[in-house]
Amino acid sequence: MPPKPDPVQSGQRSVWDFPRPAIAELCDAHIRIQHRGMIVAETRNAICTCETSHPPSYYIPPQDVAPGLLRRASGSSFCEWKGAASYWDVVIGDEVLQRVGWSYASPSASFAILRNHIAFYAGPFDRCTVNGETAIPQPGAFYGGWITSGFAGPFKGGPGTMGW
Repeated sequence: MPPKPDPVQSGQRSVWDFPRPAIAELCDAHIRIQHRGMIVAETRNAICTCETSHPPSYYIPPQDVAPGLLRRASGSSFCEWKGAASYWDVVIGDEVLQRVGWSYASPSASFAILRNHIAFYAGPFDRCTVNGETAIPQPGAFYGGWITSGFAGPFKGGPGTMGW
């Protein structure tokens, strides 16, 4: 049984008002990923996915990711709505952040807008921001949403939330 949604404050959206199945929509928020003094990615042309109980995940156009940092990672996964995902490592000097990004080369028709855009987990990086606000990683090891003050939870991913 889903939990009771948190109260929505002024300027917030409840993730419990997001649809299921998920949707992808254009997003003009300023998204930035920083690590070890480098800007890994920066865009105002992200696409966000919104799904009931999840904070948004931000998909960045490949041209807005710093050149030379991405390396295809092993493995794949399958989303019932988006299709088959490939994973990416980020390599900065001799540091390799393994499987920190994912993308869809051939997404389902409903998610065609995501083609080749790359989403990143917020946790492995020094700082990920949305409009200058540091994002908190969605709980759990699988989900890649970014929590900011603009969204009211509770958020799926932590212990006891698998059935949401």
